[in-house]
Amino acid sequence: MRQVGAGMIVTATLAASIAAPVALPTSLPASLSAVPGLVQAARADTGMALVPLRADPLTITVPGSANLGSVAQGGTISASMGTVTVADSRGGIPPWTATVSATNFTTGSGTPTQTITTANVFYWSGPVTASSGVGTRNPGQPTAASRVALTSPVTAFSGRKQAPSMSTSWQPTLVITIPSNAAAGVYTGTITHSVA
Repeated sequence: MRQVGAGMIVTATLAASIAAPVALPTSLPASLSAVPGLVQAARADTGMALVPLRADPLTITVPGSANLGSVAQGGTISASMGTVTVADSRGGIPPWTATVSATNFTTGSGTPTQTITTANVFYWSGPVTASSGVGTRNPGQPTAASRVALTSPVTAFSGRKQAPSMSTSWQPTLVITIPSNAAAGVYTGTITHSVA
């Protein structure tokens, strides 16, 4: 006899990414070599220097992982993923957009009955939970009713800073629907937030 719902636990690994630095020639024009914040790291093997694309940082931080809870087949889990924060101390008043994407959640060898696809993984950002500095802040999905499936990357939050710097935090929620034929097990997947 099959035991329905035994051991259905869902966990998520949370990741973050930002744009990578770009390689530029070692000899910079005098007008650039005097710009504060440009850092050069000479590479003897190529005669090139690494100069960050952004002289001032734009960062995103997320929790490392989250246990989303347990539920029986055919049920739904709704759980907070913790706090996500974007900090922007770039010069000027540039905009930023944070996006979120997901992998399938799998257990065992990831057969069809051991997979919860991204079509069953929904995200909503919720409102701003903490902030500093002046600027605009726009949640991608301010309420549970506006949640979206993570079948492709979606906007989690966006904003535009004013001088001198700003930070924006939110506590997104994942809503995962468990297929009625899902095998019992511990399901894991990755939720990635990026900012640019």
